[in-house]
Amino acid sequence: MEAILEKPSLQDQRAAIASLPYFDTFHKTGQKKRSHLVELRLQENDEAVTIPRKALELLEFILVSMAEGKAVSLIPSDSELSTQQAADMLNVSRPHLVKLLEQGAIPFKKVGSHRRVQLEHLLSYEQQQSQQRQAHLQFLAQQAQELNLGYE
Repeated sequence: MEAILEKPSLQDQRAAIASLPYFDTFHKTGQKKRSHLVELRLQENDEAVTIPRKALELLEFILVSMAEGKAVSLIPSDSELSTQQAADMLNVSRPHLVKLLEQGAIPFKKVGSHRRVQLEHLLSYEQQQSQQRQAHLQFLAQQAQELNLGYE
């Protein structure tokens, strides 16, 4: 897995911003619904290349992120992550992640003395946590309204 964690340069941001109107035109002309393949023309050698529509949508997401000055990482869905990479994705410390692994909250396997976490398991855990947080927040908001605590 290779990650590019550096933020885009100002020149890269400007180029990304300049390219975004072409995606708006693409969406407005209804091209999005025609086929699962898209043909792009490369200006460098005036050749056409056919790519999956999903790849074009991914490119648009990357350009929007770059235009906003954000770094982007692409991780294949079947990747195995180290504990540090997994902790970084969850925005927690590595020792906390190891504790979650040892408690069985996230499945993992050992390769020698190193723990490895499947990306899909990590994303599943993250989604469960998000749903739990949302449910707790909803409960607190409902309770505050029932008690008439002034949150209207």
